Amino acid sequence: MEFITKPILIRYYETDQMGFVHHSNYLRYFELARIEWILSLGLSYQKMEERGYLMPVIKANIDFKKPLIFGKSFRVKIESNKMPKVKFELNYKVLSEENETVATGLTVLAFLSSDNLKPIRCPEFFSDLFR
Repeated sequence: MEFITKPILIRYYETDQMGFVHHSNYLRYFELARIEWILSLGLSYQKMEERGYLMPVIKANIDFKKPLIFGKSFRVKIESNKMPKVKFELNYKVLSEENETVATGLTVLAFLSSDNLKPIRCPEFFSDLFR
């Protein structure tokens, strides 16, 4: 499974004194990409929650290669090669305007019941999207 976001413009307030995107914003970009990806599947976080499923991030990692700079745009590519179970892993590549990888990352999300916040198996309607 693979998904690439539409271009995202870097806003001034996302940068630090050096003019680079502040490192904390990359997790926001990953979340933005996840939301776009889930919408592209015909789902939404709201629909998942209405069905009783929560998907919190339980692990996150980022490796920075080159800085993103104010005024430029970028895209985020999501890949997942593993079938979701109780948790699932997403890999990210942040791609510059020149299609160069400037950062890579990983998030692990868990499926929780909204009733008791305990781990549960991936819902079938979600895992079917990976087949």
